[in-house]
Amino acid sequence: MSGQRHGSRQRAVGRWEQLSAAPLTLLSVVFLAAYAWPILVPQLSRPWVVACGATGLTIWLLFWVDLLVRFALAGDRLRFLRTHLFDLIVLVLPFLRPLRALRLVTVVLNLTRRTTEWARGRLALYVGATTVLLVVVSALAVLDAERRAPDASITSFVDALWWAAVTITTVGYGDLYPVTAAGRLVALGLMVGGIGLIGFVTGSLATWIVERVADRDRSEPATAADVAALRDEIAALRARLESRSPASTPDPLAVDGVAVDD
Repeated sequence: MSGQRHGSRQRAVGRWEQLSAAPLTLLSVVFLAAYAWPILVPQLSRPWVVACGATGLTIWLLFWVDLLVRFALAGDRLRFLRTHLFDLIVLVLPFLRPLRALRLVTVVLNLTRRTTEWARGRLALYVGATTVLLVVVSALAVLDAERRAPDASITSFVDALWWAAVTITTVGYGDLYPVTAAGRLVALGLMVGGIGLIGFVTGSLATWIVERVADRDRSEPATAADVAALRDEIAALRARLESRSPASTPDPLAVDGVAVDD
């Protein structure tokens, strides 16, 4: 009975995720636009800035609703919390104003989850989309944190994009760098993301090469030369057995005294 209940809950979670996938993706894009507009247009009028902030906050609360619904539908709620602990952290921490940029992590998680489904194992598409998304989001976040800081070196979106690109690739020229605590937190996340992407690409390529070699070995048919070599080895083995056997000993390859022809 409990197994049936657990199965029905799993199906309910699957139906909810299927229904909410497209709306959450759209909300993530709108959230990103509402976050980016005041940053890219500093002279934006106050009412529009307030509207963008309200839009972002509303969408972020809807992300909370999605998590709570999935938690309520989950069969094993303790396991759900363990497997979604990171999602919970990035939803809780932005309550602190200095960490509000972490709301972008939720957007990245939602969009990359959809990218994984659309890519269907296409490594280049997934890595490319994830990399571009991380660079753009990190550039926006670091510019938001650094623009008004004294002695800041990142004061334009072009500078922020350049900094994000050299940071995620682990090059780090050092010509541009964050000076605020929030900016350095963004840098830390971007460096970890860059290392993770490099590890993912390396591991995926290694797995792909091993699978291709294994598939080729399994699918490659035996050639005439392989068959001839195998017959020569069998003939040599038979000759060795016959030379070591006494003359009175029957042929070991004979059945009821009748020799078996090749």
